[in-house]
Amino acid sequence: MDLWYTEKQTDSFGITAKVKETYVREQTDFQDLSMIETEEWGTMLTLDGMVMTTVRDEFVYHEMVAHPALVTHPNPEFVLVVGGGDGGVIREIMKHPKVKKAVLVDIDGKVIEYSKKYLPTIAGELDNPRVEVIVNDGYMHIHDHKNTYDVIMVDSTEPVGPAVELFSKGFYQGIYEALKEDGIFVAQTDNPWFKADLIQTVNRDVKEIFPIVRVYSANIPTYPSGLWTFTMGSKKHDPLQVEESAIPEFPTKYYTPRLHKAAFVLPKFVEDLIK
Repeated sequence: MDLWYTEKQTDSFGITAKVKETYVREQTDFQDLSMIETEEWGTMLTLDGMVMTTVRDEFVYHEMVAHPALVTHPNPEFVLVVGGGDGGVIREIMKHPKVKKAVLVDIDGKVIEYSKKYLPTIAGELDNPRVEVIVNDGYMHIHDHKNTYDVIMVDSTEPVGPAVELFSKGFYQGIYEALKEDGIFVAQTDNPWFKADLIQTVNRDVKEIFPIVRVYSANIPTYPSGLWTFTMGSKKHDPLQVEESAIPEFPTKYYTPRLHKAAFVLPKFVEDLIK
Protein backbone atom coordinates (compact mmCIF):
# COMPACT_ATOMS: atom_id res chain seq x y z
CA MET A 1 0.00 0.00 0.00
CA ASP A 2 1.35 3.42 -0.98
CA LEU A 3 1.45 6.21 1.58
CA TRP A 4 0.95 9.79 0.38
CA TYR A 5 1.24 13.15 2.13
CA THR A 6 -1.28 15.78 1.01
CA GLU A 7 -1.28 19.47 1.78
CA LYS A 8 -4.75 20.91 1.37
CA GLN A 9 -3.93 24.38 0.10
CA THR A 10 -7.52 25.54 -0.32
CA ASP A 11 -10.87 23.86 0.30
CA SER A 12 -10.71 22.48 -3.23
CA PHE A 13 -7.02 22.22 -4.14
CA GLY A 14 -3.90 20.58 -2.75
CA ILE A 15 -0.58 18.94 -3.58
CA THR A 16 0.50 15.43 -2.75
CA ALA A 17 3.78 13.53 -2.48
CA LYS A 18 4.54 9.84 -2.11
CA VAL A 19 6.10 9.07 1.29
CA LYS A 20 8.90 6.57 1.83
CA GLU A 21 9.26 6.96 5.60
CA THR A 22 8.00 9.04 8.51
CA TYR A 23 10.79 10.11 10.85
CA VAL A 24 8.87 12.34 13.26
CA ARG A 25 5.24 13.20 13.94
CA GLU A 26 4.86 15.31 17.05
CA GLN A 27 2.54 17.89 18.51
CA THR A 28 4.96 20.43 19.97
CA ASP A 29 3.95 23.18 22.35
CA PHE A 30 3.09 25.33 19.34
CA GLN A 31 2.28 23.25 16.25
CA ASP A 32 2.00 19.85 14.61
CA LEU A 33 5.48 18.94 13.30
CA SER A 34 6.38 16.19 10.85
CA MET A 35 9.63 15.08 9.22
CA ILE A 36 8.95 12.74 6.33
CA GLU A 37 11.02 11.22 3.55
CA THR A 38 9.36 11.67 0.16
CA GLU A 39 10.12 9.99 -3.15
CA GLU A 40 10.18 13.22 -5.18
CA TRP A 41 11.45 15.93 -2.83
CA GLY A 42 13.63 14.13 -0.29
CA THR A 43 13.24 14.94 3.39
CA MET A 44 10.33 17.29 4.01
CA LEU A 45 9.48 19.38 7.06
CA THR A 46 5.80 20.18 7.58
CA LEU A 47 4.15 22.31 10.25
CA ASP A 48 0.40 22.23 10.86
CA GLY A 49 -0.06 20.32 7.61
CA MET A 50 1.89 22.82 5.47
CA VAL A 51 5.16 22.16 3.65
CA MET A 52 7.91 24.31 5.15
CA THR A 53 10.92 23.01 3.28
CA THR A 54 12.25 20.06 1.32
CA VAL A 55 15.81 19.03 0.61
CA ARG A 56 15.31 19.25 -3.15
CA ASP A 57 13.91 22.76 -3.56
CA GLU A 58 14.80 24.53 -0.29
CA PHE A 59 17.59 26.56 -1.85
CA VAL A 60 15.17 28.78 -3.76
CA TYR A 61 13.34 30.10 -0.72
CA HIS A 62 16.35 30.42 1.53
CA GLU A 63 18.50 32.20 -1.06
CA MET A 64 15.70 34.59 -1.97
CA VAL A 65 14.96 35.52 1.63
CA ALA A 66 18.61 36.25 2.38
CA HIS A 67 20.52 37.59 -0.61
CA PRO A 68 18.40 40.42 -2.10
CA ALA A 69 18.44 42.31 1.21
CA LEU A 70 22.06 41.53 2.08
CA VAL A 71 23.42 42.78 -1.24
CA THR A 72 21.19 45.87 -1.05
CA HIS A 73 22.50 46.93 2.36
CA PRO A 74 26.08 48.27 2.04
CA ASN A 75 27.23 46.99 5.44
CA PRO A 76 24.92 44.32 6.94
CA GLU A 77 26.90 43.56 10.09
CA PHE A 78 24.05 42.57 12.42
CA VAL A 79 21.22 40.44 11.06
CA LEU A 80 18.12 38.99 12.71
CA VAL A 81 16.07 36.04 11.46
CA VAL A 82 12.62 35.67 13.00
CA GLY A 83 11.48 32.06 12.61
CA GLY A 84 13.59 30.02 10.26
CA GLY A 85 14.39 27.26 12.74
CA ASP A 86 15.38 24.92 9.93
CA GLY A 87 18.51 27.06 9.51
CA GLY A 88 18.37 27.56 5.75
CA VAL A 89 18.31 31.36 5.83
CA ILE A 90 21.14 31.37 8.37
CA ARG A 91 23.17 29.16 6.04
CA GLU A 92 22.77 31.71 3.26
CA ILE A 93 23.56 34.66 5.54
CA MET A 94 26.83 33.03 6.50
CA LYS A 95 27.98 33.35 2.87
CA HIS A 96 28.33 37.11 3.45
CA PRO A 97 31.62 37.96 5.21
CA LYS A 98 30.38 41.44 6.20
CA VAL A 99 27.93 39.84 8.62
CA LYS A 100 29.51 39.89 12.07
CA LYS A 101 26.57 38.33 13.88
CA ALA A 102 23.32 36.67 12.88
CA VAL A 103 20.65 36.06 15.52
CA LEU A 104 17.98 33.40 14.96
CA VAL A 105 14.86 33.64 17.12
CA ASP A 106 12.36 30.80 16.71
CA ILE A 107 9.51 30.16 19.11
CA ASP A 108 9.65 26.37 18.67
CA GLY A 109 12.87 24.69 19.74
CA LYS A 110 11.68 21.38 18.32
CA VAL A 111 11.97 22.76 14.78
CA ILE A 112 15.63 23.55 15.44
CA GLU A 113 16.28 20.20 17.13
CA TYR A 114 14.76 18.05 14.41
CA SER A 115 16.20 20.14 11.57
CA LYS A 116 19.70 19.58 12.92
CA LYS A 117 19.03 15.83 13.00
CA TYR A 118 17.13 15.28 9.76
CA LEU A 119 18.07 18.31 7.59
CA PRO A 120 21.84 18.65 8.14
CA THR A 121 22.47 20.23 4.71
CA ILE A 122 20.01 22.99 5.62
CA ALA A 123 20.72 23.44 9.34
CA GLY A 124 24.49 23.00 9.15
CA GLU A 125 25.41 26.62 9.98
CA LEU A 126 23.32 26.94 13.13
CA ASP A 127 26.43 26.14 15.18
CA ASN A 128 28.57 28.71 13.38
CA PRO A 129 30.31 30.98 15.93
CA ARG A 130 28.84 34.03 14.17
CA VAL A 131 25.33 32.72 14.90
CA GLU A 132 23.29 33.05 18.08
CA VAL A 133 20.23 30.81 18.35
CA ILE A 134 17.45 31.89 20.71
CA VAL A 135 14.30 29.89 21.41
CA ASN A 136 11.79 32.62 22.14
CA ASP A 137 8.97 34.75 20.74
CA GLY A 138 10.27 36.75 17.78
CA TYR A 139 7.59 39.39 18.25
CA MET A 140 8.85 40.14 21.75
CA HIS A 141 12.51 40.02 20.67
CA ILE A 142 11.77 42.72 18.11
CA HIS A 143 10.02 44.79 20.77
CA ASP A 144 12.98 44.52 23.15
CA HIS A 145 15.74 45.40 20.66
CA LYS A 146 15.35 48.95 19.36
CA ASN A 147 17.88 50.32 16.86
CA THR A 148 19.85 47.06 16.89
CA TYR A 149 19.88 45.38 13.48
CA ASP A 150 20.98 46.28 9.97
CA VAL A 151 18.77 43.66 8.35
CA ILE A 152 15.77 41.73 9.69
CA MET A 153 14.39 38.70 7.86
CA VAL A 154 11.02 37.21 8.73
CA ASP A 155 11.06 33.51 7.82
CA SER A 156 7.64 32.57 9.16
CA THR A 157 5.04 29.97 8.39
CA GLU A 158 1.85 31.06 6.71
CA PRO A 159 -0.36 33.26 8.94
CA VAL A 160 -1.84 30.56 11.15
CA GLY A 161 -1.15 29.62 14.76
CA PRO A 162 1.86 31.32 16.35
CA ALA A 163 2.72 33.12 13.07
CA VAL A 164 -0.46 35.22 12.86
CA GLU A 165 1.06 38.19 14.70
CA LEU A 166 4.06 38.14 12.34
CA PHE A 167 1.79 39.53 9.61
CA SER A 168 0.40 42.42 11.67
CA LYS A 169 1.05 46.12 11.14
CA GLY A 170 2.22 46.40 14.74
CA PHE A 171 4.92 43.82 14.03
CA TYR A 172 6.15 45.76 11.00
CA GLN A 173 6.26 48.93 13.09
CA GLY A 174 8.30 47.05 15.68
CA ILE A 175 10.69 45.91 12.96
CA TYR A 176 11.12 49.51 11.81
CA GLU A 177 12.09 50.51 15.34
CA ALA A 178 14.45 47.53 15.76
CA LEU A 179 16.34 48.48 12.61
CA LYS A 180 19.14 51.02 12.50
CA GLU A 181 18.69 54.25 10.56
CA ASP A 182 19.43 52.65 7.18
CA GLY A 183 17.99 49.22 7.96
CA ILE A 184 16.18 46.79 5.66
CA PHE A 185 13.66 44.07 6.37
CA VAL A 186 12.26 41.31 4.22
CA ALA A 187 9.40 38.89 4.83
CA GLN A 188 7.89 36.03 2.91
CA THR A 189 4.40 37.13 1.89
CA ASP A 190 2.80 34.01 0.45
CA ASN A 191 1.36 33.53 -3.03
CA PRO A 192 -0.83 35.72 -5.25
CA TRP A 193 -3.11 32.93 -6.47
CA PHE A 194 -4.65 32.00 -3.13
CA LYS A 195 -3.56 34.82 -0.79
CA ALA A 196 -4.02 37.97 -2.85
CA ASP A 197 -5.73 39.75 0.05
CA LEU A 198 -2.77 39.01 2.33
CA ILE A 199 -0.28 40.46 -0.17
CA GLN A 200 -2.38 43.59 -0.55
CA THR A 201 -2.73 44.06 3.19
CA VAL A 202 0.95 43.55 3.93
CA ASN A 203 1.97 45.87 1.10
CA ARG A 204 -0.37 48.60 2.32
CA ASP A 205 0.78 48.27 5.94
CA VAL A 206 4.49 48.26 5.09
CA LYS A 207 4.11 51.29 2.79
CA GLU A 208 2.66 53.24 5.71
CA ILE A 209 5.85 52.56 7.70
CA PHE A 210 8.79 52.29 5.26
CA PRO A 211 9.69 54.87 2.58
CA ILE A 212 10.90 52.19 0.13
CA VAL A 213 8.82 49.05 -0.41
CA ARG A 214 9.48 46.44 -3.09
CA VAL A 215 7.84 43.10 -3.84
CA TYR A 216 9.69 40.31 -5.63
CA SER A 217 8.97 36.69 -6.47
CA ALA A 218 10.48 33.25 -6.96
CA ASN A 219 9.39 29.83 -8.17
CA ILE A 220 9.11 27.30 -5.33
CA PRO A 221 7.35 24.13 -6.55
CA THR A 222 6.33 22.69 -3.17
CA TYR A 223 4.72 25.93 -1.96
CA PRO A 224 1.08 26.72 -2.81
CA SER A 225 0.78 27.59 -6.51
CA GLY A 226 4.57 27.56 -7.01
CA LEU A 227 4.71 31.36 -7.31
CA TRP A 228 5.92 32.92 -4.07
CA THR A 229 6.29 36.55 -3.07
CA PHE A 230 8.57 38.44 -0.70
CA THR A 231 8.15 41.99 0.53
CA MET A 232 11.11 44.23 1.32
CA GLY A 233 10.87 47.41 3.37
CA SER A 234 13.86 49.74 3.49
CA LYS A 235 14.62 52.98 5.29
CA LYS A 236 17.19 54.16 2.76
CA HIS A 237 18.56 51.63 0.27
CA ASP A 238 16.61 50.64 -2.85
CA PRO A 239 17.24 47.11 -4.17
CA LEU A 240 16.53 48.37 -7.67
CA GLN A 241 19.53 50.69 -7.45
CA VAL A 242 22.01 47.89 -6.78
CA GLU A 243 24.56 47.58 -9.56
CA GLU A 244 24.92 44.05 -10.88
CA SER A 245 28.70 44.43 -11.07
CA ALA A 246 28.84 45.33 -7.37
CA ILE A 247 27.23 42.08 -6.20
CA PRO A 248 29.95 39.79 -4.84
CA GLU A 249 30.27 36.20 -5.94
CA PHE A 250 29.14 33.47 -3.56
CA PRO A 251 27.83 29.93 -4.20
CA THR A 252 24.12 29.74 -5.04
CA LYS A 253 21.72 27.55 -7.00
CA TYR A 254 18.96 30.09 -7.74
CA TYR A 255 19.96 33.66 -6.96
CA THR A 256 22.41 35.41 -9.30
CA PRO A 257 23.47 39.02 -9.84
CA ARG A 258 21.43 39.07 -13.07
CA LEU A 259 18.40 37.67 -11.27
CA HIS A 260 18.54 40.35 -8.54
CA LYS A 261 16.63 43.05 -10.42
CA ALA A 262 14.72 40.56 -12.56
CA ALA A 263 13.04 39.12 -9.46
CA PHE A 264 11.35 42.47 -8.88
CA VAL A 265 9.69 42.35 -12.32
CA LEU A 266 6.24 40.99 -11.49
CA PRO A 267 3.46 39.50 -13.60
CA LYS A 268 0.82 42.12 -14.30
CA PHE A 269 -1.82 40.52 -12.08
CA VAL A 270 0.62 40.70 -9.17
CA GLU A 271 1.55 44.28 -10.02
CA ASP A 272 -2.13 45.13 -9.96
CA LEU A 273 -2.44 43.74 -6.44
CA ILE A 274 0.08 46.20 -5.02
CA LYS A 275 -0.80 49.39 -6.87
